[in-house]
Amino acid sequence: MGEGEREPIPAWSLPADAIDQIALPSLWPERVTREWAFGDGQGSGVQACILDSGIERGHPLVGEIERAVAITVGEDEETIVEEDEEGDLCGHGTACAGIVRAIAPGCSLVSVRVLGAGYTGSGPVLLAGLRWAIEQGYDVINMSLSTTKQQFAGLLHELADSAYFKRTVLVASAHNLPVESYPWRFSSVISVGSHEGSDPLAYYYNPEPPVEFFARGVGIDVAWLDGGELRVTGNSFATPHITGICARVLGAHPELTPFQLKNVLYLTATNVGGGNE
Repeated sequence: MGEGEREPIPAWSLPADAIDQIALPSLWPERVTREWAFGDGQGSGVQACILDSGIERGHPLVGEIERAVAITVGEDEETIVEEDEEGDLCGHGTACAGIVRAIAPGCSLVSVRVLGAGYTGSGPVLLAGLRWAIEQGYDVINMSLSTTKQQFAGLLHELADSAYFKRTVLVASAHNLPVESYPWRFSSVISVGSHEGSDPLAYYYNPEPPVEFFARGVGIDVAWLDGGELRVTGNSFATPHITGICARVLGAHPELTPFQLKNVLYLTATNVGGGNE
């Protein structure tokens, strides 16, 4: 290298003159507590997407829906997005939406329907719906569903990582049976199992993943079809508890990345230092 020439640095490295560009504001308190993390507790300004069976419009436990679309896949594997005129086809999505609404009443709800009646669905439609939701830039996507089909794992992993880098938080439910399924097993998502407690804001960090957090999900009353309610149990219903909590945190601190948000959830978990504040 000749005299005066600058030493080349590797790709993805940080030049000395760019350090100031990534300086972060000093907004963190000495101790992260729930009072700081939740702010006013409403989740205002946050768009929460329910990737599920649809949401019943006008349900008293859900309230207003910002948008509802139905996803299908065409003959040439193109994604077809249509305004959803049918609403929830089995009750599952409405239940998840009602839980999110109860915990973060100020957030905006968006329904992306990828499941049909009887909880039926397909891998290509799930992938297409998730890809579309990520492209919309929603703040948090609730996925109370998974697939056991290995052929979809690679593409789901790519989508989960792309969401992570685009600052969209994926909250995914662990399977109710001890089987291999996706995307909850990916570290770029927030994975959720259920606990038997009655407090909707009690959540626990699991030091032995792949399930990272446990939230309320056993014997709970949720919104269901025809304006009704149903008592249910399952990791599917624990997951929107964490989605709602994410919405509360992001409503108070919209600058947080998925990495930072997961740290806040850890620090404020009920079994960790900030959990009871």
